Amino acid sequence: MSSSAETKDASITDRPSPPTNTGDPIAGEAAENFIAEKKLGERIKQLRLKKGMGLVELGRHTGLSASFLSQLETGRVVPTLRNLARISLVFSKDLSYFFEPEPKTLFRVQRGKDRIRLPQSGTDDPAYYFESLGYLIPDRQLDPYFAEFLPNVTPRRAHQHPGSEFLYVLEGEMDITHGDGTHRLEAGDAVYFDANTPHSYANAGQTPAKALIVTLQGNASSHNGGGLPNGNGKTRGSNESTAAR
Repeated sequence: MSSSAETKDASITDRPSPPTNTGDPIAGEAAENFIAEKKLGERIKQLRLKKGMGLVELGRHTGLSASFLSQLETGRVVPTLRNLARISLVFSKDLSYFFEPEPKTLFRVQRGKDRIRLPQSGTDDPAYYFESLGYLIPDRQLDPYFAEFLPNVTPRRAHQHPGSEFLYVLEGEMDITHGDGTHRLEAGDAVYFDANTPHSYANAGQTPAKALIVTLQGNASSHNGGGLPNGNGKTRGSNESTAAR
């Protein structure tokens, strides 16, 4: 054999062979489990319900039938990227939203020993003391308070704020003024009212009255407008309460 032929044969022999896949193919069950962990159907349903949207309405926006969307939400079918993109655009979400880890649900315990008792502000003779029960919660949708109203103290001016308010009397007697009417509440009584109407509270007995008060803001993204009144008739919101600490 000539040297040139040997060189040619050597080059062929020494040429690296293409890599081969010696591993096992991904099992279909593993792929299905991976998809199931993303909970695509549940996330689609949560977005839809949060918008107060029905399957038919979502179908009009996406061009997908209501029956198909129902099967998506229950996990009976898996959406293609094209269909998932249509749904994402309706809810102004990026495709990555459906594949990112789910955020942890909010759960925050506030111990009684960690709360701070604050007097009514803006006066040297406070009519009540209060404790915020939710100041540790970011972006909260409501503001809960524990309040203790002192006896024989002249109530201050009425206050008002956007949203609604709930009050539950734990101990004692209270007079709740709402608009032109005054209502006597005893332990165990509760009241829910429109907080846009001027309102005020006063201890109606000879012993301290205790109550749980919850204010729900008219604009859930703002917590500056509601809460307990200060001495000037203005309301004390959660941000002011925190600042007072």
